[in-house]
Amino acid sequence: MAKIYYEKDADLNVLKGKRIAILGYGIQGRGHALNLRDSGLDVVVAQRPGGPHYTQAVEDGFQPTSVSEACAQAQVIMILLQDTLQPEVYRTGIVQHLKLGKALAFAHGFNIHFHQIEPPKEVDVFLVAPKGPGSLVRQLFVEGGGVPSLVAVHQDASGRAKEIALAYAKGLGSTKAGVLETTFAEETETDLFGEQTVLCGGATELIKAGFDTLTQAGYQPELAYFECLHELKLIVDMIYTQGIQGMWARVSETARYGGLTRGSRVVNQETRAEMRRILEEIRSGRFAKEWISEGQAGRPVFKALMAQGDRHLVEIVGARLRSMMPWIGGAPAAKTQEPKVKNQPRKTTKNV
Repeated sequence: MAKIYYEKDADLNVLKGKRIAILGYGIQGRGHALNLRDSGLDVVVAQRPGGPHYTQAVEDGFQPTSVSEACAQAQVIMILLQDTLQPEVYRTGIVQHLKLGKALAFAHGFNIHFHQIEPPKEVDVFLVAPKGPGSLVRQLFVEGGGVPSLVAVHQDASGRAKEIALAYAKGLGSTKAGVLETTFAEETETDLFGEQTVLCGGATELIKAGFDTLTQAGYQPELAYFECLHELKLIVDMIYTQGIQGMWARVSETARYGGLTRGSRVVNQETRAEMRRILEEIRSGRFAKEWISEGQAGRPVFKALMAQGDRHLVEIVGARLRSMMPWIGGAPAAKTQEPKVKNQPRKTTKNV
């Protein structure tokens, strides 16, 4: 059974008298910095001047400084920069400040697991990874709750690395929800797998495939958008709060029977085999090498795929529809001419 830690298992006093450097004030950085400060801990923020994140940090009452200055002051250094930026920032602004008695922390194990960062042996190295975006980390903390987190120790130079990590997680509010013990390898590999096959890659491709199937059959793009994208939130919310079986219990029997008998025809044995192949690419380091090489080359594939996504009809129609629903945070409609959908006879179904 997995070891899960809660409020009674963590002591904030472990971090009293220690300064925590939060490197990066993006979505995760802001959530971490505010929650830790509100938990009574000493926080310094490192953020480059001139951008919106710097301005936000100032508005939140911090005095942002450079990475090097923040690391010189701090005893615990949490790196919340993009994975691709971390190795260079580590070499130029962090490593020279690492010495006995300090701890280096991560919210994702990519650069440790794939040996892009190799800290000196005399420092603690741990991971606290909230299972949710920084905005939710902050929101639930303010509401009196917390986002579950993962905790792992890569190096325990002080003999207290886990205590420090659990105290950090408690400062985020995560011990209220539960902090699951893991390893850097397990966190990294499962996180990449989840992103690629389910949460980001799998879900978005499923949405677009459903949307394309309907529009290519002659159905209205707006109706296809609502059916395949908009309503997904309702289902995900039910799964989030009630589990998969709880969701089935809360939809119509027609939806239940149709989903139970047809879902496995979409996510079939070949889909599962492809998932296993993707997992092997992650575990072998092949994906990491590919992503690192992509960054070194200026991200040509990444940029091309993002541009291709911007042009997809589901994005163009969706932007217009969301702009009419400001209560969901919809941005103004894109001023892009909608591609013409091939005029095909629209199918009809009989009531059952």
